[in-house]
Amino acid sequence: MQSNAASPQREACLQVLLIDDDRKLSELIRDYLEPLGYALTLAHDGALGADLALEKPWAAVIVDVMLPGCDGFEVLRRIRAHSQVPVLMLTSRGDETDRIVGLELGADDYLPKTFSTRELLARLRAVTRRFNQAQVAEAPALHELVSGPLRLNLDARLASMGDQPLSLTPVEYDILAALMKARGRIQSREALIEKLRDRHFEVFDRSVDVHIAALRRKLGDDAHQPRFIRTVRSAGYLFLTPDLQ
Repeated sequence: MQSNAASPQREACLQVLLIDDDRKLSELIRDYLEPLGYALTLAHDGALGADLALEKPWAAVIVDVMLPGCDGFEVLRRIRAHSQVPVLMLTSRGDETDRIVGLELGADDYLPKTFSTRELLARLRAVTRRFNQAQVAEAPALHELVSGPLRLNLDARLASMGDQPLSLTPVEYDILAALMKARGRIQSREALIEKLRDRHFEVFDRSVDVHIAALRRKLGDDAHQPRFIRTVRSAGYLFLTPDLQ
């Protein structure tokens, strides 16, 4: 990796997962990005990295192709089965086939390991910016959320299960809407609190768990065999899509 003496403008803090078995390179990338406001978590094993990638809403995931055991392509497959988080692939090989395979599996960008730190930063900015713009572009067209018999009318703030209306509190409704909008992606308690920040939760307030329990009762959901909301231990909550049930 080529270094560059110039220091780019500081970024807002973003949580990034880096999966690479090259510990020295990983630490160099972390040392470069963290002063710019990126909080990096390092994983040096593919299987562990894939699990970590689904545990919280990362701003981006950087994955090396050449990982022992579970390689970068398999890590990407596991991520894309449940999440659309931006993924930037790294490779020490210049093989065009590798780049094509990665892009077809859902990688957002590809970077050879001869990159400079400034190029890495530029690519990282680009993939996160495109992801955020796509989410914003989709939001105005969203008027209703549907999962089987469960429906949320976002304009009228009404919830129903089949033909029966659901009596949800404003906080319960907002939590359910946040989970359904992020379906297939784990939402940590902190992420839910941030989306509900006007409700004045404390950062570590376990009242989120109480509201989730109330939601489950009203949805007729079972925490042990969930149909809608799954608890992911030490990570948060996941609204289930059909392939995850």
